Amino acid sequence: MQKQLSDCTILVVDDTETNIDILVDALGDEYELAVAMDGPTALDLVEELPPDLILLDIMMPGMSGYEVITHLKANPKSASIPVIFLTAMSDVGNKTKGFELGAVDYITKPFEVAEVQARVDTHLSLSLIRNELEQHNEILEEKVRERTRELSHMQDVTIQSMAVVAEYRDPETGGHIHRTQNYVRALAEQLHKEGKHRGYLDRDSIELLYKSAPLHDIGKVGVPDTVLLKPGKLNDEEWRIMKTHPIIGRDAIAASEESLGSNSFLTLAKEISYSHHEKWDGSGYPEGLLGEEIPLSARMMALSDVYDALISKRVY
Repeated sequence: MQKQLSDCTILVVDDTETNIDILVDALGDEYELAVAMDGPTALDLVEELPPDLILLDIMMPGMSGYEVITHLKANPKSASIPVIFLTAMSDVGNKTKGFELGAVDYITKPFEVAEVQARVDTHLSLSLIRNELEQHNEILEEKVRERTRELSHMQDVTIQSMAVVAEYRDPETGGHIHRTQNYVRALAEQLHKEGKHRGYLDRDSIELLYKSAPLHDIGKVGVPDTVLLKPGKLNDEEWRIMKTHPIIGRDAIAASEESLGSNSFLTLAKEISYSHHEKWDGSGYPEGLLGEEIPLSARMMALSDVYDALISKRVY
């Protein structure tokens, strides 16, 4: 519920009782008032219960208004409270100093009641509007964060669902998917620590690599079981069919891009799926890319894929 002007509290800080009486008479019917006759007491009151606005005398014994506002602005709890200086001084330099310290306005003594009421009303209204906008922005930011979490969760579910499809086709794929996913992240984090490719391998990119890695063999869903599950060496024709799985994977992810729109996750997944069988010496497939022509994501996936194949039992 939006706060109303009548709900606001004003702290009056002045070492002269007459001035306090005038301000209480001028504002007491409209606002809740608190009173302090010196700087330390005012700071204690603000710490205990921050007011919505402070009317602050400049010339006070012990601690001046300038010192008080310096303490107020240094404290996150009170930094945003609007402060109006009360002063008998009309020198431009003194006013400039006050504004530089964070005051929003000046009221000159002797007080004109109508002026006091008008300036207080104006600055409280502005403060309430600012607070309302800040609260509105916080709500919007939280909604954006919530939506981002939802999209991230949907992305994770989509990846896992697609990966499970490949796992059903090939029982060995499930463990392979999770192992290579962790290998890719380990490689990426080590490269980041060493400073290599740091412009590319930031924390967000590493997380995307980790999430996208399970889709590297999604193209195998298009390979017949007679080839995919054959115990033993593939003949030339079977090998030709097997080598189409990066293309099938790329095309499947590209089809998803057409429906969902291009984004960094799908682009990376497509890159990994298509190029993870390329080799540094150019002898890989499907394009025979050489060296750094191979995307970094696919190079890390290739290392992880081959390493896992070498340490795991396979039907072939």
